[in-house]
Amino acid sequence: MDLTWWAVVVFACLGLAGCIAAALLWPSRTLERPPRVLANTRRLTALPEYVRAARLQAVSAALGIVLLLAAFSAATLAAARPTGLPIPQRQAASAQPEDIMVCVGDGSEDAAVQTTMRYFAETVRGFGSERIGLTSANRRVIPLTRDYQYAAARFADPAALTSSVSYADYAPTVPDILALCLTGFPEFESAAPQRRSLIYIGPADLPDDPAPALFGDAAVRALARDGAVQVNAISTGAGLPAQLAEATGGRAFPATADVGARLAEIRRNPPPPVPDAEGVAAFAAETPDPAVLAAILAIAAVLLLPVVIRR
Repeated sequence: MDLTWWAVVVFACLGLAGCIAAALLWPSRTLERPPRVLANTRRLTALPEYVRAARLQAVSAALGIVLLLAAFSAATLAAARPTGLPIPQRQAASAQPEDIMVCVGDGSEDAAVQTTMRYFAETVRGFGSERIGLTSANRRVIPLTRDYQYAAARFADPAALTSSVSYADYAPTVPDILALCLTGFPEFESAAPQRRSLIYIGPADLPDDPAPALFGDAAVRALARDGAVQVNAISTGAGLPAQLAEATGGRAFPATADVGARLAEIRRNPPPPVPDAEGVAAFAAETPDPAVLAAILAIAAVLLLPVVIRR
């Protein structure tokens, strides 16, 4: 297990130490008045009822302290955003983090591209552990991020896709666009501990140009294979995007179909969970649920403790 924000734990420990020091060092007002002398206190404290009540009070106080410390520790752990805590196996496929790169190979005036931009502008706010990015033919519009508000704003602005770039001795191709999108994944040359999904929207081929390109079909296939990327495509005609989708377990649809429905179908069929070295589904990137549950149970136990003690 690891923590995303270690500073939360440090400040929480310092605050707890300060509270304990203040409680121990704070001057008591009872020292200003001498205690009253009571007769026959030894006979009173020797009564079985008194012994039982004193023992019960000591036990309840100790339990209260332990439960409060447990609640404080669990709340601190949850606030520090723990990673790597176990989750039920049935939730591994849905809770395992996923990197999604939306790859646009056409201009912002294309109907399929506009539908894609609107779709993700609306749905990205409902993501949980996913990171999402957006790449056009010549720029990284959105690097992979979990800032869903920022991503939704960028998806809502199709003009961000275009960039006035001209080349003297180069002509972009579909393999080059796919390669640019694939390299947007961290450490794309090797398989990652999370799922990777690429959704390509654009033409299957670009007009022939005598200027040289950078990547060929074989090189792009190798990038997708080595990076364990599931490629999905909504394109016009058959070509490399559809071939990559078939080879990587993704889905390919024609751009003339209902693009919004096809995107929803792609998102309903994400890549399978990435197994670790022992063949067990990887843990979610952030797993505060066990710590939150422990804090709630500890607080509930503290609140119920007086009721249980009285009975």
